[in-house]
Amino acid sequence: MGMQSVLRAIYPPACLSCGEMTEADFALCGACWHDTPFLGDTLCTLCARPLPGEAEPGLRCDACLAAPPPWTAGRAVLRYSGGGRRLALALKHGDRTDLARPLGDWMAGAAVDLVEADTLVVPVPLHRGRLWTRRYNQSALLAARIAWRLGLETCPDALWRRRATTSLAGDAETRRATLDGAIVPHPRRGARMAGRPVLIVDDVLTSGATLSACARAARSAAASEIRVIALARAAPDA
Repeated sequence: MGMQSVLRAIYPPACLSCGEMTEADFALCGACWHDTPFLGDTLCTLCARPLPGEAEPGLRCDACLAAPPPWTAGRAVLRYSGGGRRLALALKHGDRTDLARPLGDWMAGAAVDLVEADTLVVPVPLHRGRLWTRRYNQSALLAARIAWRLGLETCPDALWRRRATTSLAGDAETRRATLDGAIVPHPRRGARMAGRPVLIVDDVLTSGATLSACARAARSAAASEIRVIALARAAPDA
């Protein structure tokens, strides 16, 4: 019996979410697959908000038509509900860093048409105090996996959260004010964004305030094109 077979016998494939046995590694069992809401193709091409009707190029939601975000394209993989919410929270707060591999693979598949050969993959930064407490940045783990799958370069600290911020709440203007000046290009490594397209990676996209702050910071570092991708999309109608 080979080593792989021995490991399979000791550690059989298990569901990413509930731990039940599955036929393949890095998979969901039938029940969790049914409970995990993957987003379809009919999404706003800027903020990934689910929309009614059929998919079409350049589809935008009313909010993005009224006030476009500071990036040119956006994607998400899951709705932030049911199994999608459980997976996102397990990665973020549950020490399930192993989830970065399969979830990052899903995101890489959704990001294929967002990247170019010289795209730099950049995660949303954590403040050092929160990073010390959590011990890892879930967005950086996802960014590293996306970059590896797509053969791209990543820079985990191209953006710097120089000031801790409270939990984002309130309307869009309040959220933006909370983040004003908090996220900037890193004093040294931020220069790596200059003159090249940037893909900003986050775990959950809600109002877009955090990604907007990151996009503005990347633009101030002279990034040529800014696109975003999130694991999950949270929205009132999502």
